[in-house]
Amino acid sequence: MKKLSCHCGEVKAEILTKDKFQKLLRCNCSICKRKGAVMSMVKNEDFKIISGIEKLSIYQFHSKVAKHYFCSICGIYTHHNPRSNPSMTGFNVGCIDDIDSLESKEISLIDGKNHPLDKK
Repeated sequence: MKKLSCHCGEVKAEILTKDKFQKLLRCNCSICKRKGAVMSMVKNEDFKIISGIEKLSIYQFHSKVAKHYFCSICGIYTHHNPRSNPSMTGFNVGCIDDIDSLESKEISLIDGKNHPLDKK
């Protein structure tokens, strides 16, 4: 189990995962390129907010399906539910103290700029 927290510590979560995350990701969609976070994903049931849920704000845009959560105090993006698979939770690996999210050389790029659900 890994512990996640925003910068100010008001929002805390637990992530049920093996020692190593399946994938580390970056995305080039309009919001992700701006936040620049390294992310990973787990099933919704493997991600649990343990404190500060009332401090979370949500941001939705475009199709209004994806939900992007951030701390209303310090502004840090903590996690999101992607529109391509709302049964998953993507989370900011940089919010886990014992992991240096920029250390890994194996970060995959998701092409959210050309999202398949946007194709007509």
